[in-house]
Amino acid sequence: MNTDFETAMRRALEKTRASDPAAATALIQEALVDKGLADSRLALPGGLERLKPPAPFENPFGSLMRDGCRPCAGGGLMQGLALPRLPTGGKIEVPEGARYETRIHSGSAGSRGYTLYIPTSRPEGFRGVVLMLHGCTQTPDDFARGTRMNEAAEKAGLIVAYPEQSRAHNIQSCWNWFRPEDQARDRGEPGILAGIARALLAEFDLPSDRAFVAGLSAGGAMAAILAEAYPDLFAAAGVHSGLPAGAANDIVSAFAAMRGEGRDGPRSQRRPMIVFHGLADTTVAPVNGDRLVSGAGIETRHEGNGRTWSRLIASDGSELWRVEQAGHAWFGGDPAGSYTDPLGPDATGEMLRFFTQVVEIDVARSEISSR
Repeated sequence: MNTDFETAMRRALEKTRASDPAAATALIQEALVDKGLADSRLALPGGLERLKPPAPFENPFGSLMRDGCRPCAGGGLMQGLALPRLPTGGKIEVPEGARYETRIHSGSAGSRGYTLYIPTSRPEGFRGVVLMLHGCTQTPDDFARGTRMNEAAEKAGLIVAYPEQSRAHNIQSCWNWFRPEDQARDRGEPGILAGIARALLAEFDLPSDRAFVAGLSAGGAMAAILAEAYPDLFAAAGVHSGLPAGAANDIVSAFAAMRGEGRDGPRSQRRPMIVFHGLADTTVAPVNGDRLVSGAGIETRHEGNGRTWSRLIASDGSELWRVEQAGHAWFGGDPAGSYTDPLGPDATGEMLRFFTQVVEIDVARSEISSR
């Protein structure tokens, strides 16, 4: 990419963040004309034009998706990590004695609101904290409802925090996984999210390494970044339909990574990870799941609800679940939430099983080393 084209793309991105898609469109079209690609434009209603391949009009990942089990009504301006805003259920119900409350975390890296589920008390105390990172256009309530995470966490004795990405920081509420300033330890969004986890571990008197992180789509990509940047804080991570840490460093490389092109990010893989990816995902290429968990291991095949999937257990204990004929949606989810695939497998249950298994293994190793 030459300097002029890169500058035009950055200016277009600034316009998208300022809610000016028409200006962003003009900048991108002008840049493509300069590069001899003007014939790639397609007319859209309302006088706007769409680029082929798709370009970032509303925001880096601002369209409604067409794959997954919920079709998008009316289409969108581009393909990306945006999830469709769909009608959802009513108020989140919690069992007597449990709490579901809205909070705000502020720290040196910035501030974000989050919703917290605190299970009913138990004599042995809680087992840890799970950060759940929603996808684009989703909200904490929508994500909690669609993943059924509160119900699973109640049984497992885990506290769940749902950080909320605001439209002030991304017009479609996407976590900014593709920006260098949001990929490093103790800065940007990783710093904010780690701050939430640390504060909750301290509040509930839990060990410093009893935090876990999971996410869908853009949230899954940010979960991978947190796992890479904070192996001392997050004992394990769950990535659903996401991408590896460091897969992109700007909007152009983000599109390439989502298509399965480009470079692999740096991977120390110091903590185990459980990954789910649909093999029919046309939003984030399935190869991204392979890049998150790779290497030798034991692979088995399974069936359920008319669907087939494989489960690879890698040598480091990480797991990769490849689900056939499945798109870009949370497996085993509740249709009352957006972007869910009720057919399974049960991604929520398997993630919590994986997290608690990691804790048990760590405890056993500590006991052996202390003898």
